[in-house]
Amino acid sequence: MDNSYNLKQLPTKEERHKLFGSVPPGPRTKPHEKEKMKDLQNTKQNFLFELDAVGISNVKHPIKIASSMTPETQTTIGTFYFASSISQDSKGTNMSRFTEQLHHYHSEGFTLSIESLKQFTRDLKDRLEQKDAEVKVEFPWFFERKAPYTDMAGMNHADAWIHVRYDEQDHHQVTVGLSGKVTTLCPCSKEISEYSAHNQRGNMKMEVELAEDFDESQTDWKVLLLEAAESNASARIHPVLKRPDEKMVTEQAYENPRFVEDMVRLVAADLYELDMIEKFYVQCVNEESIHLHDAVASITYDKRKK
Repeated sequence: MDNSYNLKQLPTKEERHKLFGSVPPGPRTKPHEKEKMKDLQNTKQNFLFELDAVGISNVKHPIKIASSMTPETQTTIGTFYFASSISQDSKGTNMSRFTEQLHHYHSEGFTLSIESLKQFTRDLKDRLEQKDAEVKVEFPWFFERKAPYTDMAGMNHADAWIHVRYDEQDHHQVTVGLSGKVTTLCPCSKEISEYSAHNQRGNMKMEVELAEDFDESQTDWKVLLLEAAESNASARIHPVLKRPDEKMVTEQAYENPRFVEDMVRLVAADLYELDMIEKFYVQCVNEESIHLHDAVASITYDKRKK
């Protein structure tokens, strides 16, 4: 027997909901007023351990950023992580306060920067009534790139992040990072072959700890890290290349062969020479064009310990 409904004879929406499991509301006995509700998170007792970090992550929110490259002002999407430590006698934290503060900053015209995040963490510590606070935001950063011969322009992008920690001794720790792509040409392939050499796309990742007195208004750290990666590669990546441009890029790559080991050492040398950088991590991962595997190299260096 065909029990299908004629489209003109469907049950009401209420009946459809009941069909799929909805039930009438039950009795409401607990209070609706916030001041009458039990606050489990603020319970004070010996909960065995202090926690290093409690918070929320993967919070996506529109942000504004400034850049010393075109476009100088841009709106992008930030992915946020918020946290603070909590003491042994605290059960938990007030999760809603993280997003409350983010929305407040956004409504006040918040532009993402190291300085604005320093203030954000100070305010967050006070809002949470804890001894510290931290925020990390990751975002795509766009920049105009012109072809080397024709000057035809297009948009490239790199993934950037800022991580700021603040403690009750009024101390900030600032880490910034950038990951982007470059062209690398295999030195071994060039050396052993009668002609040609295979290329690969190199994925560069740089994370640096900045000095406390770093002035972002004078120096765009995003551009510094991008230049450290691209200027040491076999060639830069371009969104638009006409034939004369392609010839130049191909020949430049052939003239500047790079292993992954070469890349991390050359980028590290550039970062070592920058006084505003105290510690750095550099990684290069090459997507090999003649293998199914990737090639990888990395280096960590703390100038304060050398």
